[in-house]
Amino acid sequence: MSVDPNAVTQDFPSPPAHGRPHPARYLVPVFAAGLVAVGLGVYGKTHDPAGTSFNLAGFSSTGAVKSWLGTGAFAFAVVQFLTALAMYGRLPGVGAKPWMAGTHRWSGRIAFLLAVPVAVHCLYALGYQTFDTRVMWHSLLGCFFFGAFTAKMLLLRHERLPGWLLPLVGGAVFAGLAVVWVTSALWFFRTFGVTT
Repeated sequence: MSVDPNAVTQDFPSPPAHGRPHPARYLVPVFAAGLVAVGLGVYGKTHDPAGTSFNLAGFSSTGAVKSWLGTGAFAFAVVQFLTALAMYGRLPGVGAKPWMAGTHRWSGRIAFLLAVPVAVHCLYALGYQTFDTRVMWHSLLGCFFFGAFTAKMLLLRHERLPGWLLPLVGGAVFAGLAVVWVTSALWFFRTFGVTT
């Protein structure tokens, strides 16, 4: 058998166009987000708070550990937010660079890994509390953050998302974490001083 090197090549047929995806496919991320947020809230409300869950050497209290880990998580979330703005062309004077996608992903991973022990401490040691406005918002938005994060991670698996959806959900994740940080770590540093 011989192949003619001058023969015209044929293209593979294009896959059929499926049009816009059905909105029902977004129900799984929404349902999972609600399940995570409500599940964390129910656990925090029904669990008998232990008062403490961990402490790290070199820190004066679990509040200091939690505040510094939360501040680290928020700092990496700011990096993720800024790289997202740059990649979407929304950061004036800064264009998307090849390294930004990797920085965006890794800053998000690190932020999440720093936030997990803080959430474990909050839920196990303190529970879901509503005794004042600051604590109520902290509890509510802490659960919201992990629910919204779940939705974002599930949406990343979908192809052909509407262009506005991922920035909206990512913005909600960032805003949730920002308010959680303001109502906890920033409050702690302003109340007890910047201490370790």
